Amino acid sequence: MVNPTFGEKKENVTYQHRYGVYAVIPDTEQKQIVLVQAPNGAWFLPGGEIEAGENHQEALKRELIEELGFTAEIGTYYGQADEYFYSRHRDTYYYNPAYLYEATSFKEVQKPLEDFNHIAWFPIDEAIENLKRGSHKWAIQSWKKQHKID
Repeated sequence: MVNPTFGEKKENVTYQHRYGVYAVIPDTEQKQIVLVQAPNGAWFLPGGEIEAGENHQEALKRELIEELGFTAEIGTYYGQADEYFYSRHRDTYYYNPAYLYEATSFKEVQKPLEDFNHIAWFPIDEAIENLKRGSHKWAIQSWKKQHKID
């Protein structure tokens, strides 16, 4: 299967690779999805960069504590979605393969370690609309298909 790709890969541009792992985390009624808003105003699925020596599960567990203060059971792996984008903030072009999972349950265990993000729950379609990255939108659409949510 070919990975879905978002953004435009420009010729003659050097891309910095940034491997990330992210989770679709629904509420218990599967009516809302939690998103994280970065200080620049953009909304993302919870997750982030995989650090040296981490596997997907370890990176995702660390990111969920950092961003949400949550522990979670990780369920379905939806796959890899590739994203090409330019960060004005960092003046860098990124190739961002995103590894996308579902969290089947979660528990708030502490305050988030990162206190500069904003966390909010959105109705599913509104969550998709708000997301900045195509790969993150694709993950929620994959989650909707799996759970037969219209």
